[in-house]
Amino acid sequence: MAKIKIVDATDQAKWDAFVTSHDDANFLQAWAWGNFHLARKKTVIRRVAINDKDEIIAAYVGQVETAKRGTYMAIAGGPILDWQNDELVQAIFNDIKEQGKQNHCVFVRIRPQIIDNEQNRKLFEEELGLKSAPIYLSVELAGILDLTKSEEEILANASQGLRRKIRKAQKNNITVTVSTDPKDIKTFYEIQLQTAARQKFVEFSEDFLRKQFEAFAEYDEVRLYTAKLGDEILAQNFMIFYGNEASYHYGVSTDLGTKYSGAPLLHMQAMRDARERGIKRYNFWGITKLDETSHRFYGVSQFKRSFGVEELPYLHAHDLVINNAKYKLDYAFEKLRAKIRHV
Repeated sequence: MAKIKIVDATDQAKWDAFVTSHDDANFLQAWAWGNFHLARKKTVIRRVAINDKDEIIAAYVGQVETAKRGTYMAIAGGPILDWQNDELVQAIFNDIKEQGKQNHCVFVRIRPQIIDNEQNRKLFEEELGLKSAPIYLSVELAGILDLTKSEEEILANASQGLRRKIRKAQKNNITVTVSTDPKDIKTFYEIQLQTAARQKFVEFSEDFLRKQFEAFAEYDEVRLYTAKLGDEILAQNFMIFYGNEASYHYGVSTDLGTKYSGAPLLHMQAMRDARERGIKRYNFWGITKLDETSHRFYGVSQFKRSFGVEELPYLHAHDLVINNAKYKLDYAFEKLRAKIRHV
């Protein structure tokens, strides 16, 4: 193979062109995702592997996170590369380890954009020497819809209950609006507080949500969808359109929205918009397993499944350990936390 050179990425257009040339990639490796973490005052690592023709052949973006128990780097949805190229894979993981050392990380946590199977677990644990993480990093089981299917085909495969909800929403004259204005995140945040209280999860801060929206809005890769009954908001979806995938990143609903369901119309409109952009996959993001009936997001997952989604299991997060002594303490702490939180 030609000589591999790994350097800091400086060209946004070339980066996104490379990442989006891979059908399996999504916004977690977008240039805007790195910008979001920069806006959070995080140290962001953007690295690309270049061949002798000056072409990008691999890329990864990660952010350095600090905690009382130690510093670590997180790489979600990456690296992006040809996983069959052993030399390239080894070079990238050597670079990841070196970047972790330079940033005084105890470990680097990686949740790659590859499916969970025996071959990939063997690659990470036996060939690359990583350790299965005690807790997840980003979504590990996603619900996917094929947008090459028509809207009629998707509805035909959806549950009867979902089709009934859509007809009822249309009968109630529920409307859908779309925004690209980061100022509208204030309302989204306020509705999120209602949703968090009902579903018992810890909400994101307004600043966190707004910085994400702003980062992707710069490249026209984000939309805020709102369902209304008259002047009253029922639900909102925070959607990211990147490469081959439309991602249902966050969703919120008002107390009134639990009575008048507008969420199905939000998804149907987002799918139409995704098709217009040439996007072929709709990612409902995280779903629980069918037997996890006590999970707090089981009900939401059932709603996502009602669209007739296919399960996409990503490989579980793995840790590239740099400081073994400190990592043992961190591993024990996170294992306990995962047990307490039932995740």
